[in-house]
Amino acid sequence: MRLPWVNRDNPLTGAAGVGKLRGRRGGGRMKAAAFEYVRADSVDHVCRILAAPGGGERKVIAGGQTLVPLMAMRLARPELLVDVNGIDELRGIAVAGGALAVGAGTRQRDVERSAEAARAAPLLVKALGFVGHQQTRNRGTIGGSLAHGDPAAEIPLAAVALDAELEARSARGPASWQAADGFFLGPMTTALAADQCLVQARFPVWDGPRIGAGFQEVASRKGDFAIVAACAQLSLDADGRCDRIAAALGGVAPAPVRLSGLEAALTGRALDEAAFAGIPAAIAPALDPDDDLHASAAYRRRVAAVLLGRALEEARREAAG
Repeated sequence: MRLPWVNRDNPLTGAAGVGKLRGRRGGGRMKAAAFEYVRADSVDHVCRILAAPGGGERKVIAGGQTLVPLMAMRLARPELLVDVNGIDELRGIAVAGGALAVGAGTRQRDVERSAEAARAAPLLVKALGFVGHQQTRNRGTIGGSLAHGDPAAEIPLAAVALDAELEARSARGPASWQAADGFFLGPMTTALAADQCLVQARFPVWDGPRIGAGFQEVASRKGDFAIVAACAQLSLDADGRCDRIAAALGGVAPAPVRLSGLEAALTGRALDEAAFAGIPAAIAPALDPDDDLHASAAYRRRVAAVLLGRALEEARREAAG
């Protein structure tokens, strides 16, 4: 992207450079409001920029698959974009200390195609298959989806279900960790402070040979955000009973919903027809959907139970082998 001008004397960027892009009316290539642009060279650099006084709202950008469309529609109007694509520290996939660690700047497609990730967090990899289209996942990042916190997005839903922990850094001091279940506060609202940069997500690895995962959603078109999404990961004991389960729903509340009541009800049971019959009653207290242009609240409630049953059955079949 060509910048109309570059100012290398900006104190926030030094040699990294800063540019200003201005949207054009009447068929121009950009519809976003004017903003400044910084290409950061380290996480510390990002934190210094975010913490600097004045300058209006600042946003970190990597893949831009959510932020750029919001800016084009003037639903987001940051005055400064901090590009983190050149920071190697934010990328990577590794299993260590009983968890799958994924750098916030790691492309979604890289995790989706990772055999290591599939073994360590099968539900996350299944969820990624529903994120947009392949081109979206080629550019979109794990951290970008988590930081934006769309209540119907697949990655935040999997993070809540799997008890993921999110690491954020700022210029104020040591890194802080936040549980995913509690990180998402409402539509496009998270616990990430304005001066914090999301660095990585850690997904606990489940032990055991009989583990399965299921992910189901309904959307207006393939690749669109889900109207309702349901996911589950579970393990079976030697007798075929559920001895561990994680389940969550998206699109039925202002943030992804962990179904702890259902998990308690199904633990220790055979996942048979009788168990599935109790799903609607078990999840009802956790649902708080709204009517909108895409679906009524009543539809979301009804579909949530159906999709969750399908996700549980998918996970059970996979675990049973």
